[in-house]
Amino acid sequence: MFFKRVLYYLNPATLFGKGTDNSSLRFMHGINRISILLFLFGVVVLVVRAMNR
Repeated sequence: MFFKRVLYYLNPATLFGKGTDNSSLRFMHGINRISILLFLFGVVVLVVRAMNR
């Protein structure tokens, strides 16, 4: 259930969908998505580097 919500939140199709009219809230959600994606990218890089040792 948790992973389903995270995947929905990070889905590019829902990224450009009609959201709320509050632009500050939309920007906040966009920044949150970017930070989650950067975190996941960093975790992947750490795992790959650990496996190559």
